[in-house]
Amino acid sequence: MNLLNKLMTALRGVANEAGESIVDAQGIRILEQEVRDAKAHLEQAKESLTEVIAEQMAVQRRVGGLRTSVEEHEHYAVRALAKNDENLALEVAEKVAKLSNELDTQTAILEGLNANVGILKQSIAVTERNIQGMERELALVKTTESVNRANEAVASRFSGSRSALRSATESLERIKAKQQKKADQMQAALDLQQEENGEKLHNKLQEAGIVTKKATAASVLERLKAQQPQEGV
Repeated sequence: MNLLNKLMTALRGVANEAGESIVDAQGIRILEQEVRDAKAHLEQAKESLTEVIAEQMAVQRRVGGLRTSVEEHEHYAVRALAKNDENLALEVAEKVAKLSNELDTQTAILEGLNANVGILKQSIAVTERNIQGMERELALVKTTESVNRANEAVASRFSGSRSALRSATESLERIKAKQQKKADQMQAALDLQQEENGEKLHNKLQEAGIVTKKATAASVLERLKAQQPQEGV
């Protein structure tokens, strides 16, 4: 049972590592998609804000109209009282009360809308700054990734026992060795030719009496015999 648990734990570890590898390999794409999603949500929030602002403006107009109407009917009530027409003044007062209650309701709605608009504007501004910062980070990450890939390409080409650079260097050394061997062979042939030419020339000079031959026992004996006085002379 313990062995099975260990195997399951190991498999989960492998799965986690595989998942992390996939996430790491696609990290930039995932980040780009997340930025795009954030920008899309931001645009939706801006559209929602425009709708809220439009509602805010409508409520603000209603509040203004109610205030004007309240003031207008209060003026009517005062004039009715001035004419001692309390019944008319009471009827107008009831209208004022109704308008005042509606004004209070719309004013509360307007205050809530004002607060919501302020919060939404602040949230949108913060989100825009965050997205801009994320885009800068993304550009930096992409640039760094490009540099890393370039370095990896260089390293893969110019490192290792079978790298392109090492192979090219070995080929160059072989070519230089062959060229040197060929040059040595040519020099040896030239030296042999010069030696042969020199020996032939020396023989010709000896035959012409310009260069004396090397002394030998026979030649020494002939020379000594020639120096002896001849009999009867």
